[in-house]
Amino acid sequence: MATTAFPTRDDFEALLNESLGGENETFEGKVVKGIVTGIENDLAVIDVGLKSEGRVPLREFAMPGQKAELKVGDEVEVFVDRVENSAGEAMLSRDRARREAAWDKLEKEFEKGERVEGVIFGRVKGGFTVDLGGAVAFLPGSQVDIRPVRDVGPLMDLPQPFQILKMDRRRGNIVVSRRAILEETRAEQRSGLILSLTEGQVIEGVVKNITDYGAFVDLGGIDGLLHVTDISYKRVGHPSEVINIGDVVKVQIVRINRETQRISLGMKQLESDPWDGAATRYPIDGTFKGRVTNITEYGAFVELEPGIEGLVHVSEMSWTKKNVHPGKIVSTSQEVDVKVLEVDEEKRRISLGLKQAQENPWSDFAAKHPIGSTVEGEVKNSTEFGLFIGLDGDVDGMVHMSDIAWGVSGEEALKLHHKGETVSAQVLDIDVEKERISLGIKQLERGGVTAAGSASGGGGVNKGETVTVSVLEVRDGGLEVQVGDGGVTGFVKRTDLGRDRDEQRPERFQVGQKLDAMVIGFDRSKKPNFSVKALQIAEEKQAVAQYGSSDSGASLGDILGEALKQAKKE
Repeated sequence: MATTAFPTRDDFEALLNESLGGENETFEGKVVKGIVTGIENDLAVIDVGLKSEGRVPLREFAMPGQKAELKVGDEVEVFVDRVENSAGEAMLSRDRARREAAWDKLEKEFEKGERVEGVIFGRVKGGFTVDLGGAVAFLPGSQVDIRPVRDVGPLMDLPQPFQILKMDRRRGNIVVSRRAILEETRAEQRSGLILSLTEGQVIEGVVKNITDYGAFVDLGGIDGLLHVTDISYKRVGHPSEVINIGDVVKVQIVRINRETQRISLGMKQLESDPWDGAATRYPIDGTFKGRVTNITEYGAFVELEPGIEGLVHVSEMSWTKKNVHPGKIVSTSQEVDVKVLEVDEEKRRISLGLKQAQENPWSDFAAKHPIGSTVEGEVKNSTEFGLFIGLDGDVDGMVHMSDIAWGVSGEEALKLHHKGETVSAQVLDIDVEKERISLGIKQLERGGVTAAGSASGGGGVNKGETVTVSVLEVRDGGLEVQVGDGGVTGFVKRTDLGRDRDEQRPERFQVGQKLDAMVIGFDRSKKPNFSVKALQIAEEKQAVAQYGSSDSGASLGDILGEALKQAKKE
């Protein structure tokens, strides 16, 4: 090698490289083994076979949060940054050596999908730093635990397993997860625990969470759902009414789905079923006390005992209040008397009646006010066919327009009374089953008809009696007529206007016209029914009986003619 009289710094470097035989090319940037020759304060003196020794801080030989256990004579691996620095010492690094060795090891473990061990040693934005045996990894906050962790302090400086999610050696990035390890461990525990459980088994657990539809119970590593309907046989509005978070509860395993690893639990299954023998304890037509637990549009639920509820349908709630929302008849938590209408133990249903447990106002009215008695009430409503009168017991009676007044048409009679007016009326008929009461106002006036159908005050008529009536109204179905002047009113049906079809035409009569007719009966309101036809037949029979039968050779016309002559003479 050529030299000059005055060598430069580069010349000395070239001479040094030549004298070392290319040692710096062999050592620099590589991990080599060395011997600890001394420990000075916080530094370890290490000989790696170069001209000079290097010094490495002791902390680089310890895990985060721990002390270095190093002594003279130990063999260690270090990374050679430079063969010699300005002070003539070798530049060595234990951290770099551990990092390089760690990366080699981690890459192999990452390829195999194996777990790695590390220590959480610091906090950074969005997560934490983890020492993986020399390589620093990032642990996102969401990957610390299965559930959010408020205090990570107990987890720091503690060796524990992690799963590598992503790594890039060129950029020096590693992302790890502690949560993945916990979930995998939990899944293994769940699978093992599920295999050890059987349906029908009774086990204790701890209530971990409560929702509107139930509670989650920890069975020792696996959660089961205790649905609100399986907490108790009695109605439970919300699980918190019965249990609280942290409670130790005894439950029965109702169902296990090993594919989805879902477990359904029950508490009421550990109690005796109140529906057993319900039909015996609650016989049909029996009256019992209960408490209203829930009100709907179609009825109200009444609890007879814890776990036994029956439905009172809206149609069975009141004798008199029809088409009314159940909430206007009963209120929640109200105690009521109900009658059992039907029991079905298999379907766990009981039909109850609220009104059946009370006095039937229609029967009560019939007992207190027999037909023919007089009642008083307020006009509740006026319709096109009559008046509705409010009576005792919150029932209504109806006055048909033909029974309002004598001598006037139905339409005119309706105008005689108005809503809110108090009137007196006679009870004409009561039908308890159909809940109907027929009343008459005019029957209390002159010409009224009694229950037996006889005249009151001398203006009435009897069945079979022949009377002269006046036409009050001509209708398609017949004639509305009145006996005498202000007497009882009745009706002549179209078919009773005569024997011949030509005579059975209401339009051939006029209002005010008089005619003779026979009383053939009374309707439900005791109004008489008249018949011209019946009178004609009766007169014919009388004539035949008086003047001989038609077998004598005389015609019917001859007999009637003779009868008329005799009548004129008389």
